[in-house]
Amino acid sequence: MSTPHNSANPGDFAKTVLMPGDPLRAQFIAETFLEDAKLVSSVRNVLAYTGTYNGKRISVMASGMGMPSIGIYSYELFKFYGVENIIRIGSAGAYSADLRLYDVVMADSAYSESTFARTQNGEERNVLYPSEELNEKLKAAAEKLNIPLHTGRIHSSDVFYREAGDYLPYITGEMKCVACEMESFALFHNANVLGKKAACILTISDSFVYPEITTAEERQKSFTNMMKIALEAAD
Repeated sequence: MSTPHNSANPGDFAKTVLMPGDPLRAQFIAETFLEDAKLVSSVRNVLAYTGTYNGKRISVMASGMGMPSIGIYSYELFKFYGVENIIRIGSAGAYSADLRLYDVVMADSAYSESTFARTQNGEERNVLYPSEELNEKLKAAAEKLNIPLHTGRIHSSDVFYREAGDYLPYITGEMKCVACEMESFALFHNANVLGKKAACILTISDSFVYPEITTAEERQKSFTNMMKIALEAAD
């Protein structure tokens, strides 16, 4: 059975899917880390692959940018393809001076002003949480690989280019967010709704504190520590 956004057949996806935003990052992961990787869907060039890593069957699929996009792809994976776990592996902008380029951050919660969850099923909370079980596996994987792993609340924003006033004191102060991205809140919501598990680890690609930024190619190919942690943690 396919969906309007996914041409894979039943059984094509593993129980655990790694989900970067960028389709080319999904391709890079499949070609670099997975053995016998097979392209299982390419609808709208949102690439999805399944292969093995250290004998474990794992899939990787792009989510696109923003909550509406990851909302569609993660819901279909959970609901129609039997996927049990999705680990988002994305990029983020640092709000905290403690985070520098290429640092890896694991979300222990996601705050958002988005109406995604309220529109989807009436959820009124503006802070949602990942799977504690998946987060423990990610922590253990980072320790095994000797890769430093920061932990904190992530701000999931609907807006990349924001022209509003001084919003950072509220987001970094009262809401205690350490970094900003655009997808995790919707992913955590879909997992909660469907009784599945989701987690998110991010690589710092730019900063609101320091004049630092990575290139598109670096974001595609150089965030390997985050990828290794997720691959090691996947069942």
